Amino acid sequence: MENVSNSPVAQNYFLKPGFIYVSTKPTMISTVVGSCVAVCVFDREQKIGGMNHFQFPVIRNSKNATARYGNVAVSTLIDLMINEGSKSEHLEAQILGGAYHPEIVDRDIGRENIDVAKKILAKKGVRLASEDVGGEKGRKIVFNTNTNEVAVVKVDKVRQEDWYPYETKR
Repeated sequence: MENVSNSPVAQNYFLKPGFIYVSTKPTMISTVVGSCVAVCVFDREQKIGGMNHFQFPVIRNSKNATARYGNVAVSTLIDLMINEGSKSEHLEAQILGGAYHPEIVDRDIGRENIDVAKKILAKKGVRLASEDVGGEKGRKIVFNTNTNEVAVVKVDKVRQEDWYPYETKR
């Protein structure tokens, strides 16, 4: 049977913590977060998107700045989109993650991660379109950079086999 769809076939990309990925080609970006936060940014005009995955809210020492920190990861993701020709008024974001399980850790770093993402999006003039944040569950996320669709599966425990490369049976 012939493929009659005119939609381009999406490539797959697994986003590790501390990384940012922007694609001008249709891509399914996936990641797994607990207290970490992933921000998906989509350009409504160009139909391109990107995602970050950060672990900590803020780094103040610019010599140690990496995308593991929300203040760096969110700003850089937006800057990368603008470098691809996006305009901030055409961008919209979705924030995912930021879980907090008080039996595991005392500090609610998830809430801090959520707050820094919202603050930087507002500062950069990027509209927050949706969020699935907080709670006690981890999330498996898949973001389609061509359609701005996000699939979220909430889980009680993130298993080792949920991380790429998938070395064990899934």
